[in-house]
Amino acid sequence: MAKKDLVCVSCPIGCAITVELNDAGEVVSVTGNTCKRGESYARQECTHPERMLCTTVKVEGGRLPVVPVKSASPVPKELLFACMQEINQITVQAPVKIGDVVLKNILNTGIDIVATNEA
Repeated sequence: MAKKDLVCVSCPIGCAITVELNDAGEVVSVTGNTCKRGESYARQECTHPERMLCTTVKVEGGRLPVVPVKSASPVPKELLFACMQEINQITVQAPVKIGDVVLKNILNTGIDIVATNEA
């Protein structure tokens, strides 16, 4: 049996959560959370962590050389570096508007990379 200590980021309280995992890596118990969101966060963080990906993409013909972008939904944590390698290879043509998809279905995850500003 393994224990993992986390600080919950689901709300501003920041509960100190302890997760017990069995030898197969499955969650056996979650303690320390003050709400259900904390339990849900802890279970996902221990079994399938995900992160929003925020970065920039090169722009050609724009007023600035890059445009900020983000993933439309969280990306599996283990794919973050591979996603960045793919994003770093692209250049988009101006004009770019907020919400434009600059990279569709990154790494076949079903997740789009969208512009968060104009360029």
